[in-house]
Amino acid sequence: MTNEIPYVRLGQQWREEREFLLPRIDELLSSGQYILGSEVDALERELSEFHGGHEVITLNSGTDALVFGLALMGVGRGDEVITPPNSFVASTAAIVHLGAKPVFVDVGDDQNIDVSRVANAISSKTKAIMPVHLTGRLAEMDELMALSSASGVPVIEDSAQAIGSKFNGCLAGTFGTVGCFSLHPLKNLNAIGDGGFLITKDAEIAARLRRLRNHGLVDRITVEKFGYVSRLDALKALVVRHRLRLLPEVIEKRRQNATRYARQLDVSRVFFPSSEEHRFDSYHTFVVQLRNRDHVQKKLADEGIGTSIHYPIPIHLQPAAASIGHAKGSFPVAERQASMILSLPINQFMSELEIDRVTELVNSEAELL
Repeated sequence: MTNEIPYVRLGQQWREEREFLLPRIDELLSSGQYILGSEVDALERELSEFHGGHEVITLNSGTDALVFGLALMGVGRGDEVITPPNSFVASTAAIVHLGAKPVFVDVGDDQNIDVSRVANAISSKTKAIMPVHLTGRLAEMDELMALSSASGVPVIEDSAQAIGSKFNGCLAGTFGTVGCFSLHPLKNLNAIGDGGFLITKDAEIAARLRRLRNHGLVDRITVEKFGYVSRLDALKALVVRHRLRLLPEVIEKRRQNATRYARQLDVSRVFFPSSEEHRFDSYHTFVVQLRNRDHVQKKLADEGIGTSIHYPIPIHLQPAAASIGHAKGSFPVAERQASMILSLPINQFMSELEIDRVTELVNSEAELL
């Protein structure tokens, strides 16, 4: 089908940057510096500048950022971490791997954690609150940080989908004690493979993590505490540095696509969160809610239009979460949304005509809400 609209276009991204990157990749590979080194150092400096001077530590994945971030905030066996149940499984898995218990809180209409429910979930065992800035839209961070201050429970931000997003002018990841980001190929800022990073204002957390990610080495021969291997490759850092320079343009194009969707979608048939003045959303995904989601997705697929669902099974209903003890009906908003959500293509390579075509098909097939 010649008029297909794919959900992602990683091949096109590479074709546009190939001429610039290939000579630099050749130079890097010829140098033999493949692990950490100057490219990684430079990326960390540039990411720090992007985030207003926060310490930045690059890692092997966004999941590692969550695990290390929680651990360095003191989360361990027997502790509780408050988080939503509608995220990608990595956020809950990071809690479980540390021996802690995820305490789920239902979400609001915009799929983000319902901050009004968080206070009732805090107990004497609560060690952290972990909002997930789903779709590139921040949770209600002013209210959440006020609750954190009043309760003494720190915040760790899962910002995997939200690089460049803002709430009242402040960037994702800069509110809490630590912010955790993914560089997965599908993210707005993406590596050629897995990757991630953590940001923090806490110099001690940063220093400890720099050691932990590299076997715990203090220098080439001394290990004060056994660590792990979670280092970003120099090749990935080189590519991400180039893409970081382009990130504002990528976000702006995705925001333009979202605006066009919002103007044209029939709100009597399609629900999506409104764009509010105090928010700057980066649109990692553009998620709509439809009464007949499966039907619409099939019709779009029949026309060569790629979509996705983020995520069809809430975490508390996954087999792996059975021991946590939740049944269907425990978090009705997240469960209802899981049956209705559909991610429409919004990548930065889409044309206005493609947005119009997707919109027309969705409007014609969606049932009234």
